[in-house]
This record gives sequence, C-alpha cells and structure tokens, in this order.
Amino acid sequence: MNDNDMVKALKKGDKIAFKYLFNTYYNRLVAYIITYSHDKAQSEDIVQQTFIKLWENRQKLDDSKSPKGYLYAIAHNIYIDAIKTSKKHEKIMNLVWESALRDRIEEDFETQEIRIQKMKRVVENLPPKCKKIIHMNKVQGIKYQEIADQMGISIKTVESQMRIAFIKIREAFKEDNVILFFLFRELRNSCKK
Repeated sequence: MNDNDMVKALKKGDKIAFKYLFNTYYNRLVAYIITYSHDKAQSEDIVQQTFIKLWENRQKLDDSKSPKGYLYAIAHNIYIDAIKTSKKHEKIMNLVWESALRDRIEEDFETQEIRIQKMKRVVENLPPKCKKIIHMNKVQGIKYQEIADQMGISIKTVESQMRIAFIKIREAFKEDNVILFFLFRELRNSCKK
C-alpha cells in the first residue's frame, strides 16, 4: 500500500492507516519542526497536535494526493500559532512584571520615606550633645577626632555619645530589618536637600 491508499483508508476511519502514517512521518516531522524551534519537546508536542488534526480532519483529505505536504503544512502552521501565542504570553508577562516592579519601587520609596522620617524623629529626641555629635558624623561626614576637636571634648566622649545614639536607634528599629548604614546614607541625602 502507498500513501494514497492509506489516505483512502484513513478517510474511512481506519486506525491501522493512521498508525502507518504516524510511524512513517512522525520522526521526519519532529526533525522538520526542530529546525525552527530548536526544542525537541516542543517539536514532539507540535507533531502530536499535527496528527490529532490529521485525524480530526481526515474526511477533508484529498486521496489523490500524498498526505506528506498536508502534514508538513499542518505542523508548520501549529508551530507558527505556538510562536504567536508564546509572544503574546511573553508580552503579557512583561507587562505584569513591569507593573509589579513599578508598584514595588513605589512601595519601597514610601517605606524608605517612612523610615527616614522615623530616623529623624529618633535623632531629634536624642540628648542635645548626642544629637549634635551624630548629626556632625552621619549627616556632615565629620570624623570623630575632628568632632572632639571642634567641641572641645575627648574622642572617648564622642565614641560614648555615638554608642548611646546607636543604642536608641537600634531600639527604635528593632522590629525593622533595616541596615542602618543605608538609612544613615538616606538621612544624610535628605538633610542636604
């Protein structure tokens, strides 16, 4: 039996004819689609869909023609549809991702602003000398020795006042997993504005 005879039998619902065509063209079609997709699993899925479509549309087959061209055309069209669907899906996913990222940036900005305001309140409530020393060091960027020289106190006093400030700040942020270094940097930047 040749391909045309198999098509005639297939049109009548002959499963043996279908199996013959499947065995004859399956690997060829997979190899053909792989040249486009470079993905064996996707190619096998497309070829399986091709044979499902062949079975579903068997009544429409022209039994004077070889099914080869029909099978290759179906496989190619299914591949093209899969690419279009994939691109649409990718575009939608990119839009969702961008939207989520924008929302996250806005949330992060709002959270950061809240933390900076909280830090300012904590610093504002420190004892006057402690507040001045932390401001000089963390906002103005003055080193401990220079602070000691400017204020006429020992470097040990500066260190002690900084320790007190850090204890108060850590207490205020104990529920927050915030890295204080970044918070001080943001505080310094906001004070310069």
